[in-house]
Amino acid sequence: MSQTLTGSGEDLTRNGSRAPWEDARMVAGTPSTPTRKPKPPKPENAITIAVSARVLFNMEREQQIYQQQGMEDYIKYQVEHETEPFGPGPAFSFVKALEAVNTRLRELYPQSEELFDVVLVTNNHAYVGLRLINTINHHQLFIERFCMTGGNSPIGYLKAYHTNLYLSCDPVKVREALEEGIAAATMFTPERLTEVSDTQLRVAFDGDAVLFSDESERIFKAHGLDKFFEHEKEHENKPLDHGPLKGFLEALGKLQAKFYAKGQRLDCPIRTYLVTARSAASSGTRALKTLRSWGLEIDEALFLAGAPKGPMLEKIRPHIFFDDQMFHVEGAAELGTVACHVPYGIAQRFTNMGIKDKEMPSIHK
Repeated sequence: MSQTLTGSGEDLTRNGSRAPWEDARMVAGTPSTPTRKPKPPKPENAITIAVSARVLFNMEREQQIYQQQGMEDYIKYQVEHETEPFGPGPAFSFVKALEAVNTRLRELYPQSEELFDVVLVTNNHAYVGLRLINTINHHQLFIERFCMTGGNSPIGYLKAYHTNLYLSCDPVKVREALEEGIAAATMFTPERLTEVSDTQLRVAFDGDAVLFSDESERIFKAHGLDKFFEHEKEHENKPLDHGPLKGFLEALGKLQAKFYAKGQRLDCPIRTYLVTARSAASSGTRALKTLRSWGLEIDEALFLAGAPKGPMLEKIRPHIFFDDQMFHVEGAAELGTVACHVPYGIAQRFTNMGIKDKEMPSIHK
């Protein structure tokens, strides 16, 4: 499977004549008519989740055409099939859960714009836009903001959208986003998907190099487990520095607080999890004290002391799980969890990711 398109943004006509996909456009069906939807929040007020088209929808067939036959045939195929909706991709259930949270928030705070706002970010050609719009309407998704860059990288637009989290199947673009200070992760497609909640958004995080910095991970890599435990004991009252996804957890916490303020702590539609290889007694104290020092709550903390994370995640059934180490990402995905790799910190020097640039990540059993 292939990675995000990298073809250049060519003009739609050549030498004054119609481009080859124009004829197909003439016979394509009428786009679906959207139903009435609520007004999207202003970007500066929202929690913005940018997702690539190829993690939101299943576009494997189309990507094969692009790889094997080129850009012209790819666009022609998309136009010929623009009334046929794409199937769900790995981010689909996550986005639906975001919308479920928004529904609850609008009931409690009708005038508030503190909501999730999903932006579809893709370097697809604008001619593919109609099929994407038709697919969004078919699946009754509330996505009003698109960024279609016609072959150019969309990373430069993420800050303009006030992006809180960027999800893509392209590890190159994810690394670019992280370098710009934007929380980002490479999303994988498990061979099978675990059924997840329709009413409660569940987000699971690793600790080191995800929520926290890689300070402690560096000690472990350089000096071994005993020195790591010793270092954590000596520094248990010194908060760890923040990692790349700390801001996203903070944003989730702000929305949770809005439900708590209405007496709905026990019925909150957002639940967060810390799933870490740390052991509770020897190194868990610093992790929990760090979260407390940030003023952040985590609903459940699982200290696995090096045990595999996949079986625990299978029980949690999160919509999304973030980890900096491919070993844990693979273990989670093999058991049906939508797992995302955060390519941040010292562990990246020790791990052969096994993913070629421009390949669509997929984990097989």
